[in-house]
Parts: sequence; C-alpha cells; structure tokens
Amino acid sequence: MATTEQCREALEQLSRNLAGTGGEVRKATSLDRSLSCHLTDLATSFTGRLQDGALTGITENPGPPPTKAEIRLTMTSDDLVALVAGRLSFAPAWATGRIKLEAGLRDLLRLKSLL
Repeated sequence: MATTEQCREALEQLSRNLAGTGGEVRKATSLDRSLSCHLTDLATSFTGRLQDGALTGITENPGPPPTKAEIRLTMTSDDLVALVAGRLSFAPAWATGRIKLEAGLRDLLRLKSLL
C-alpha cells in the first residue's frame, strides 16, 4: 500500500505531466473543473482543480471527498501510483472497475483522448 505522501507526489507528477503535453491531450485537460481522487485503502481523498492543463490547489482530506467534485476518481493508492508511473493503463483498469471515473457526459467526452 502506497503512503499518502507517495500519492501526493504522484498527483504532483501527474500535474507536471499534464502541463507538458500538447495537441489533443492539452485540449482535453484545458478544462476548469473541480477534481477529487478518493483512495479507498487509505480512507483519504485529494481534491483540487484541473485548470489550464494542470492540477492546482491539491489538498488532502480524511475520508471521502468533503464535496462532490465535477470529476471524481476512486481507486487504491497503489493504483494511483502505478497509473502515474505508467505501469497501469487507465482504460483496462477503468473497464474492469479497478478505477472509477465519474463526470458529466461532456467532460467524459473531452477526457476520452486521455484514455
């Protein structure tokens, strides 16, 4: 099981990765949406904003997210770390239920290029 610090580092790395993209990926991440990532095994959530192609204002909260974000992810800490490190592919993990993604239909359509 990954630690909360490892998960925070993974989210910060994800933000750097997103900020360095271009083309369709950059377009897909240029949303301005609230985002939450609930880590079921740690009973912890990280919240922030997906804004201008980066994650900003990342905060840690005990338990489930305190408010309903516009884009919601649920997974284990190990899956978050593996996903960001490139050892876990999002599409198969999402299709098998390892990772849950909830968002409005428009946002899902825009984010599909990331899958």
